[in-house]
Amino acid sequence: MYIPRKVDTELEKWRMGDKHKPLLIRGARQVGKTGAIRKFSEKFDNYIEINFEETPRLKSLFADDLNPLSICEKIAAIFKTSVIQGKTLLFFDEVQECKEAISSLRFFYEKMPGLHVIAAGSLLEFALAEIPTFGVGRIRSMFMYPLSFSEFLIGMGESRLLDLVRAAGPTQPMNEALHARLIELIQKFICLGGMPEVIAGFIETGDLNYCQQLLNDLVISIQRDFAKYRKKVPASRLQEVFQSVVMQAGTKFVYSKACVQANHYQVKEALQILIMAGLVIPVTHSPSNGLPLGAGKKDSKQKMLLFDIGIFQRLLGLDLADFLLSKKFDAINKGNVAEQFVGLELLKSESCYEDPVLYFWHREAKSSNAEVDYVTSIAQQIVPIEVKAGTKGSMQSLFLFLKEKEISKGIRISNENFSSYDPIEVYPLYAIENLRRFP
Repeated sequence: MYIPRKVDTELEKWRMGDKHKPLLIRGARQVGKTGAIRKFSEKFDNYIEINFEETPRLKSLFADDLNPLSICEKIAAIFKTSVIQGKTLLFFDEVQECKEAISSLRFFYEKMPGLHVIAAGSLLEFALAEIPTFGVGRIRSMFMYPLSFSEFLIGMGESRLLDLVRAAGPTQPMNEALHARLIELIQKFICLGGMPEVIAGFIETGDLNYCQQLLNDLVISIQRDFAKYRKKVPASRLQEVFQSVVMQAGTKFVYSKACVQANHYQVKEALQILIMAGLVIPVTHSPSNGLPLGAGKKDSKQKMLLFDIGIFQRLLGLDLADFLLSKKFDAINKGNVAEQFVGLELLKSESCYEDPVLYFWHREAKSSNAEVDYVTSIAQQIVPIEVKAGTKGSMQSLFLFLKEKEISKGIRISNENFSSYDPIEVYPLYAIENLRRFP
């Protein structure tokens, strides 16, 4: 089954444009890139899909000539399908296996701007790093992640509930019964994560235990792929660092804890490979003295997120029964699950044409350490975000940040309903998407 995605709307806008820069869909393996494009292909008269991993012999199409007219003539002959501008969707899947195909994309825009061309790949970042230039200004990148909570609600047939969430806010909280229902759905979503196969499995069966097995299968598949990433980095080291990201969740990532038999450089190399593969997402310290937040950032001080909350909780060994039955925030945030969830939802709420960066703030002092989980910019304002349960005494870091940076408002995210404790506005876990409208 196909679950509607945020990118569907953007793909349709691209289809209806006068000229079509080739699209490069970027994201980790199995987050739904191919499924979204196949669904989109139904709007075209002709559809041609070339998977360079399944049919490596087709790399020869790009061996001698990168002229798109010549390439399309060969493709039409092989697939016995016409390649017509405005009527044909041409899709290159697992394109990282054919660097020449990536290089050819710029020429499609120059010589066949009316043709709809999409390329995607799960290990695309490795290939792009080896290509000096791949058509800046002539190719448009689109970034995909696992499903967001709002996409999950749509898949579950809860579009009306989602509309009510989007209309709510600190001055207009949700009905308490609906709020309770949404907290239950958030807990289920955290157990499932956003991988399309898992969500589809839950929609079809309603069986969380079955979906945990699907997550196990995905974990095994991800780990098996480690051997493909870099020949010079042992898969066993990637495995150790990957597991350490889970174990160090919510805290500064310490390289010496990640791999016993590897030095700092080797761990850093392995971590960078996992980041390039889209499996790990860094959250970097920002002094937050002004915009852009990246000014003065410290790459040596980072926390790490796993790319999917379901896989994260599975590797963490969350007790599903205790997790689903508890309504207390501390239980929901066990192992910093809620903090991980919020970071991922912040990424997914951004434009799919941007490759967003996550930041946090930390101050070390003899008498008072302070940390704010996330710092973002909304409408050209710096906005601090704390993920925690709700008493004023538990928000000292947030108040300190507001005072020190002379910022008027901050956000606390928890399992409470919408509310406000001036100058703090409270948003429930299920409404991260609403932050785009803050303040």
